[in-house]
Amino acid sequence: MHKLWVRITSSFLILISVLLVLSGLFLSRMMKDTYYDLKETHLLQTSKLVLNVIERENLLSNPRELQDEMDLVANSIQSRVTVLDEAGNVLADSEDAPAEMENHANRPEVKEVLEKQASSGLSIRFSKTLGFHMMYVAVPVIEGDEAAGVIRVAYSLKKIDLALRKLWISISISLLSVFILTGLIGMRLAKSISKPIEEMIGVSARLKDKDFSARVNQQPRGELGQLATSINMLASSLKNQMETIQENEQQLSGVLANMTSGVLLVDMRGRILLANKAMAQFFGEDPQSFTGKMHMDASRNLEFSSLMAECLKTGQELRKEITFFYPRERIMDVHLAPYVRENQERKGIIAVLHDVTEVRRLEKMRTDFVANVSHELKTPITSVKGFAETLLDGAMHDEAICREFLSIIYRESERLHRLISELLYLSRIEQHHIPLKLEQMNMTEAVLNIANTIQKEAKKKNLTLNLPEQTNDIWLEGEKDRIHQIVLNLLSNAIAYTPEGGKICVELWEENDQVKLSISDTGIGIPASELPRIFERFYRVEKARSRRSGGTGLGLAIVKHLTESHHGKIEVKSEEGKGTTFIVALPKTHETNDKTSLS
Repeated sequence: MHKLWVRITSSFLILISVLLVLSGLFLSRMMKDTYYDLKETHLLQTSKLVLNVIERENLLSNPRELQDEMDLVANSIQSRVTVLDEAGNVLADSEDAPAEMENHANRPEVKEVLEKQASSGLSIRFSKTLGFHMMYVAVPVIEGDEAAGVIRVAYSLKKIDLALRKLWISISISLLSVFILTGLIGMRLAKSISKPIEEMIGVSARLKDKDFSARVNQQPRGELGQLATSINMLASSLKNQMETIQENEQQLSGVLANMTSGVLLVDMRGRILLANKAMAQFFGEDPQSFTGKMHMDASRNLEFSSLMAECLKTGQELRKEITFFYPRERIMDVHLAPYVRENQERKGIIAVLHDVTEVRRLEKMRTDFVANVSHELKTPITSVKGFAETLLDGAMHDEAICREFLSIIYRESERLHRLISELLYLSRIEQHHIPLKLEQMNMTEAVLNIANTIQKEAKKKNLTLNLPEQTNDIWLEGEKDRIHQIVLNLLSNAIAYTPEGGKICVELWEENDQVKLSISDTGIGIPASELPRIFERFYRVEKARSRRSGGTGLGLAIVKHLTESHHGKIEVKSEEGKGTTFIVALPKTHETNDKTSLS
């Protein structure tokens, strides 16, 4: 594609060429016509002069005298003079012998006078013999009312042709000079116009390719200057808008990527246009692989697909909790809404999925907790109330019965007090209201001291209690009372749920930067399906076994929170009917800022 200045210059030169050629033709034609008109006038005057001579002396009837007179006249006028009769025969000629000349009746200028009876006749012909043009002018010789003859004057146009040729050369040189000069000027003007335009075209192309830093550097005058300024302002505006759009896109991408809720954008055909990271985790796939899929293929859930289809059909907002079973079981709060443009045209739907599995689990735990607390409180209160009523009804007068009932009331009130105290203690631990007072303590000594306090309970059930060696001291940073309670609760549990004649083994060792405590028993064990929930408050594998053992159902929950308050971990291994092992891992040291912080 030719450059703009080339096209402008070419068009300009073509136009100038046409104008110059037409001007040259017009000038040459005008000069030629002027010469011919002057010469025609001159020849007519000469013809009339010869006519006056012939008519004055009546030479037409005397050919000899006529010939002599023509010879004289020809010398003075420097033109060829021929006299013809009415039939076109030559009577006299200034250059040739009349007898040797042919009839001239068919000559155009003669025919004009004799046949058409014109006042004069004119003809210009190229002479092949002479090699140049001749001009012939004829006038009639009138006798009476009719033409008695013709006087023809001929003149050579050789000098005029040479003059016109020279004129053509001069005009051509002038026109060529003008063409070159105007061409150079036109090219310069074209470049001055096209250069800023080409730069603007280049800037527009860069803007199209998203290079918003492009600017028009040249600032021409007039409308082109205004256009350049407008393009620069447009580029600046586009740059600002694109930066805003990119920033908004980054913000939106950041929000979508970090949302815990899944977001899905679906068109009217049900094909997925966009999915965020959370949605990919919910469906167990890569978000990029969603694009172009049908929503039912991605979700693999009939209820969700039906809800999507209903929203696409009706265009109404829908909300429902749906259980998904792939890739794992989840309860999702699904919210569907139509996606519309500014003209209210529906283009698809937006689906937002929020995982409420944990919320529903916590709600169930709360419900179970309330039910368990109510049951745990109701049992001792019912006992206290029942035995108190019995005493008031007269049993108090029987000293043995009164003492037994009061003992039961005391035990139940103690149980109630222990339950409430443990609940309050657990609540304070969970809410970090108890500061962690760290100190260097001997873990071996702590385990042995706690074991001595419960040795009596173990002997009652004839249990074998294997303890760590007293000589193997293991030290760590911790709060002595909390660690004592961890060991006490775990040992009490082991004793409570191990049948008579069983065995309890306590092990203590160091591993890297941790101290590990293992308490194993040969008790009734815990089914594998129940292990994930044993640290929940009031959760029991058997609903009545804690009450039979005198427990409140809060011991393991307290152990778990006390362990976590030391940044430790607790795990359990159990086999039903064979026994249970609890392993507590505690860090040897804590960060400096942890020593004064709340646990």
